[in-house]
Amino acid sequence: MTSWIGRPVALLTTSVPAAVLAVAAVVLMAAPTQASEEWLTNYDEALAESTRSGKPVFVLFTGSDWCPHCRTLEDRVFATSEFQSWSDEHVVLLMLDLPESGISPAVRSERSRICIKYGVRTFPSVLVIDSYGEKILEEKGYRGTPASTWIKRIAAKVPAPEAVADLEEPMLTSLSEAVDKAQGIDRPILLVVSGSSDKTARIRSASLVNDPEFHALVEENFVVATMPASTENGEPADASLEQLLGGTLEPDAVEVIVTDDGETTVFMASGSQSPKRIVSGLRRFLMARQAARQSSATRR
Repeated sequence: MTSWIGRPVALLTTSVPAAVLAVAAVVLMAAPTQASEEWLTNYDEALAESTRSGKPVFVLFTGSDWCPHCRTLEDRVFATSEFQSWSDEHVVLLMLDLPESGISPAVRSERSRICIKYGVRTFPSVLVIDSYGEKILEEKGYRGTPASTWIKRIAAKVPAPEAVADLEEPMLTSLSEAVDKAQGIDRPILLVVSGSSDKTARIRSASLVNDPEFHALVEENFVVATMPASTENGEPADASLEQLLGGTLEPDAVEVIVTDDGETTVFMASGSQSPKRIVSGLRRFLMARQAARQSSATRR
């Protein structure tokens, strides 16, 4: 395996003569690996596909023109029909290649950012993440394990694809409806806003709303509505909603907004986070809200 800290540094040494090693390196690196059609190369696109399909993302961190162990893993495992059959059914494939040359500075910066995000310092590394980018498992390096053994070890830890979410029950679908219902009720309004009617955004919204922990919390403490921020023509659906958002959303984005009056945002969280993180943020908001009310009552 190879460690990467800004640039590749070989960690493994053998007693093979230097001349032989040099020839082997030329052979291995003569044809840098290119992601096949089955492998996505954009992190955000992979997360979106994970949302649409219900499958986790299988991420390969590789260095196609400097990491021979990466090439060996790809040739001995990923090129096999056994891996292709398993991956087609169970995961979304994402290859993040950091070669010494051949990619733009912008792409290199983005892929390096993802390496830092997950603490990847060894190449090759394999991560499996969920549609929110939360790490499920990590496999560092490659030590020549046979393909069938390697696949079985990983497959045993990869969760089965989840059913694609849809809203389980009718909900309020506009800001005005939510404001009307909240009048006379001592509850804030919680809006789950998707950038558009895009499939990815709809599924993301439904996954959040149907999450048991999220559902239980908001049902008890909020008036809840779900809605797109824009119409099918791309026009803002509601000027007040755009004001709450502070601008526009990307078509596949989701935001969670809390407001007391439909005009001022008092809490906001990105729907790209896991439901667990959003629930944690909402609980902190409710605790701070309750503390502020108690302090105000005491001063009176």
